[in-house]
Amino acid sequence: MLRGIDVSAYQSSSYDTDDISFVFIKATEGRSYVNPRLSAQTKRAREAGLVVGFYHFLWPGNLTAQAEYFVKHAPEKAGDILAVDWETTGEGTHASNAEKDRFIRKVKELRPDNRVILYANRNFWLNIDTTSYAGDGLWIADYVTAGEPRIKAKWRFHQYSDSPHDKDVADFSSRAALRKWAGDA
Repeated sequence: MLRGIDVSAYQSSSYDTDDISFVFIKATEGRSYVNPRLSAQTKRAREAGLVVGFYHFLWPGNLTAQAEYFVKHAPEKAGDILAVDWETTGEGTHASNAEKDRFIRKVKELRPDNRVILYANRNFWLNIDTTSYAGDGLWIADYVTAGEPRIKAKWRFHQYSDSPHDKDVADFSSRAALRKWAGDA
């Protein structure tokens, strides 16, 4: 298992890169928010030689506009991973299964050279999701032992803690294996 983290504007741009192989960075949300630390957090990851992913917090509605907004602001580099963060919004709503699926497909259409994956917590995956569509892979959030999420589906990334920040593992034997998978989109 490889160790990694995910960061947003809540974390410093000089986050610790020791002993991690990858980082997911929040890029956008809806159609109007861009992480103000996106450039600096990306620079930090690239300088450390990490595999880099970017995620978009999905809101219901305007899926094409959201996908276009995400790919406009997420740095474009082959081998980077793109993710849709599908969960409850601050307004208590969430994108439907069909919207989630359309968003993933639209991002893949706009960025065919990047892997596009789904981030969902265990509750969403087991109780909200009805299509089991996760694009190129599932990133599951379940705060239990690293690498042991309580689901039966195949997963690529597991967010297992949010203390003191979001911690993840990836189901790859080495950073080179992860980099190869990410680059073979």
